Amino acid sequence: MSERNERVSAISLDQIIANYGIAGLFVGAGIEGETVVVLGGMMVHRGTLAFLPAIAAASAGSFVVDQLFFQLGRRFRTHSFVQKMQSRAAFAKALSAFDKHPVLFVFVFRFLYGLRTVSPLAIGTTSLPARTFLTINALAAVVWGTLFISVGYCFGTAIEAAFGRLRSAEHLVFAAIGVATIVALTVILLKRRRA
Repeated sequence: MSERNERVSAISLDQIIANYGIAGLFVGAGIEGETVVVLGGMMVHRGTLAFLPAIAAASAGSFVVDQLFFQLGRRFRTHSFVQKMQSRAAFAKALSAFDKHPVLFVFVFRFLYGLRTVSPLAIGTTSLPARTFLTINALAAVVWGTLFISVGYCFGTAIEAAFGRLRSAEHLVFAAIGVATIVALTVILLKRRRA
């Protein structure tokens, strides 16, 4: 029994990330966004993840979540939650930008700070065909995933130097958790302040 425990504890976090990192990158790209994807690019730089699968996971995570929000906006446009969201300034700003340049806005909203989360929901309430959104969303997600994985990959050394030498994957995981926690707390505080 103790020999088994020693073998289990001997498995390094690097091996766990190498085995499950793509799934974590998929979820993180959808929930948090750029920060997790740049960290994924840094893991590619370190050799923990492969470049193309990391791009695929980041792109797919972003695509799936945006597709889900679009479908929620489309299906529940008369629901109280969506109507409550429509009263927010970001929702109105997203619709205004969409009305001016529908195709361009669907492509670029994920790059616009403050509009990323609300935009697919807002677009879902419009008459844009679902197939059109799906096509543009897929293309934009691939560009987005490729860009931010590449940033982490190309500037991994500079990022590590800026934040101190990160010698093991444990530091990357703790850094990602720390950044995600700070972002979540900031969002919660901003929402409470607005209310």
